This record gives sequence, C-alpha cells and structure tokens, in this order.
Amino acid sequence: MPLDVGTVAPGFALANQFGETVTRSSLVGGSVVVFFPFAFSRVCTDELGQLRDSLELFDAAGVTLVAVSVDHKYTLRAFADANDISFDLLADFWPHGATTRAYGAFDEEQGYAERVSYVLDGAGVVRAVVSSPHGQGRPIADYAQALSSVEAAL
Repeated sequence: MPLDVGTVAPGFALANQFGETVTRSSLVGGSVVVFFPFAFSRVCTDELGQLRDSLELFDAAGVTLVAVSVDHKYTLRAFADANDISFDLLADFWPHGATTRAYGAFDEEQGYAERVSYVLDGAGVVRAVVSSPHGQGRPIADYAQALSSVEAAL
C-alpha cells in the first residue's frame, strides 16, 4: 500500500549512481521520489527518458527529482550513462528493497519496486501520489497535475 497523502515520508540514505549518499533530508525545498522496477527494462527506460526530457517541469516547481530502484549503483551508473540521465538514480540494493518497502512500493512476489511516485514538501510530507499499473509508465501529465496541486505547499 502506498503512503497516504499527509504522511511524513520515511527517511532514507541511499547511494546514487556515483556512489554518493543521498538522504531524504538532503532534498531541500521539496522532492519527487520515483520508484521504478528495473534499469534497462523497456517501460522503465521510456519512462525515465520522459522524466529526463521534462526536467524543466520539476525545476519550475522547485522540486528535486530522484528515482529509486532495487538495482545496484553500478547498474544505475551504466543506465544513466546510456540514457543521458543527470538526476540522481538511487540504489535500494541492500538490504534488498528496504527503502522501497518503507514507502509501500515493493512488490513482494516479484522482488522489485512498483511504479509509485511521491511529491514531498520540504518537511518530507507526502503531498501527492502518482502511480500506474505494472507494465505501464506514469504519464508526465500526471506529474504536472500533482505538482500544480501542491506547489503552494512546497
């Protein structure tokens, strides 16, 4: 079950694709935390490419975009390099999916993240949730709508 709007999102400390630690508390001024199943899968590659191509949407809202998967940081680095992704890709590799579970976004049967995104304000409170079924990317329009509905809170 995804986190409810109004809930304080759990803290985390995860390595990005460069091996640098990123914490939820370091995402000052609001953030969008995108959980995705796997780097290099067709749907994830398309979806993260759309996010890459729409960074101005997140910049205009004053939020930091990060994406989390259960992939290893070295896989995420290769994926970022292959797809020209500049935002942080965070490895929830070990303990396997611990942060993803804390955010209610882990598929226990399959062992990977479900497609759930959270718009957090500067205090880490969930202001909006964007999700889609397995095998379907989240439309950028859903992010735009979520951001426009919470910009005042950010």
